[in-house]
Amino acid sequence: MRITVMTADEQIISLDVDPHESVENVKALLEVETRVPLQQQQLLFNGKEMKNFEKLSALGVKDEDLVMMVSGSAPSVEASRDMGLNPDGSAVNPSALQQQLRQDSNMMGQLFQTDPEFAQALLGNDLDKLQSVLRERHRQRSEMRRKQDEELALLYADPFDVEAQKKIEAAIRQKGIDENWAAALEYNPEAFARVIMLYVDMEVNGVPLKAFVDSGAQSTIISKSCAERCGLLRLLDQRYRGIAHGVGQSEILGRIHVAPIKIGNIFYPCSFLVLDSPNMEFLFGLDMLRKHQCIIDLKDNVLRVGGGEVSVPFLHEKDIPSRFLDDERHAKEASSSGAPANSSAGDKNRGSASSGASHGGNLQGAEFEAKVAKLVELGFGREAVVQALKLFNGNEEQAAGFLFGG
Repeated sequence: MRITVMTADEQIISLDVDPHESVENVKALLEVETRVPLQQQQLLFNGKEMKNFEKLSALGVKDEDLVMMVSGSAPSVEASRDMGLNPDGSAVNPSALQQQLRQDSNMMGQLFQTDPEFAQALLGNDLDKLQSVLRERHRQRSEMRRKQDEELALLYADPFDVEAQKKIEAAIRQKGIDENWAAALEYNPEAFARVIMLYVDMEVNGVPLKAFVDSGAQSTIISKSCAERCGLLRLLDQRYRGIAHGVGQSEILGRIHVAPIKIGNIFYPCSFLVLDSPNMEFLFGLDMLRKHQCIIDLKDNVLRVGGGEVSVPFLHEKDIPSRFLDDERHAKEASSSGAPANSSAGDKNRGSASSGASHGGNLQGAEFEAKVAKLVELGFGREAVVQALKLFNGNEEQAAGFLFGG
């Protein structure tokens, strides 16, 4: 097993030792590492001194546990005892432990790579949070040891026991998952952090908004309340009512065919689907991203519009209203693929299964393919044609107008 030894001068030493090793032999190893004579060493575990004749296993020392090493006078022993851990993994003196670890820049650097939550707790001022993290890490180590004990027991199981073999198979599979998780934690720790979605500042009809940039949504979407605030609800074309299907579904109230949006210092024409969705405000979708030749530049963290004539920075988390961060899930449910799957001009059934049939609402089969071929002959790409026809529920004339307008 591996134990970590912290010396009085803040040196961190990792040792591979046998669980049944004596404390005296551990001190001999530390003498080689630290040049501190064995006789001058005092080892502490959970605030108690470890005697030379005692075995690590008898003292309760397990894999990944922390042992303190001090030398010299009794006050140093007392100070190190304050830095010990309780049986539940919490610190005896969390303030002393926090101060000691903060002073070790190498240790803090390693923690930010391998355990950013623990590192943040050490840098913060909430000792209760630090204690909570220490207890959780202790629980995780205990769970890992329990699994290792179970695996060891399975090694001696009857090879002809069907249930035992199933457990062995599950243990092997879980071990692969755990190793994959550990590798990700070491080499790709940012994968466990929260990813903030892309927002930029825009103005819609002169009203400042935080726009959610989403290349995964086919259509640009504005909520009814936001459209009303921007003075655009009077332009709502209710002939385009329907249902937007994605992860969930939302009612499409209609379409605003054109309104000015300001990105940077330049105005651009934009069209919107208006959704009856109180959980999102304004989503800048793929239709307008394509139309205005936008580039999502994650290297420079900017949105480039018009092929690069305007660049606006993506907002930092502190600049995004907290309710927006909570509402991203609802926005994705409202848009997801973003296409108004059952929307069409003259739809009186508000997105029923038969809506738009008079405009060729069947979005598959020979009739749909014939429309695709006809529009492709006009010089448009097949993918763009298919998206346009789906956007307008198979209406060939509206799709052609959209393609020519884009």
